[in-house]
Amino acid sequence: MIKANEYVEDLIKRIPELDAYLMKRGIRCVICGEPVWGTIGELIESKDMNVGQVLAEINSEFVNK
Repeated sequence: MIKANEYVEDLIKRIPELDAYLMKRGIRCVICGEPVWGTIGELIESKDMNVGQVLAEINSEFVNK
């Protein structure tokens, strides 16, 4: 299960297709070729999105298959 306090860099290494999924949702992990790291929770919050809801979707799509 992916949790809010996990670092984006670690998640992208573990689940590379997560980057494309996040970009479709308007959550960019890479801007102008430079990675934007921090936790997945911080990244989701920076887009004024509900962290719990987005993480539930991500876990459903990538972890809980």
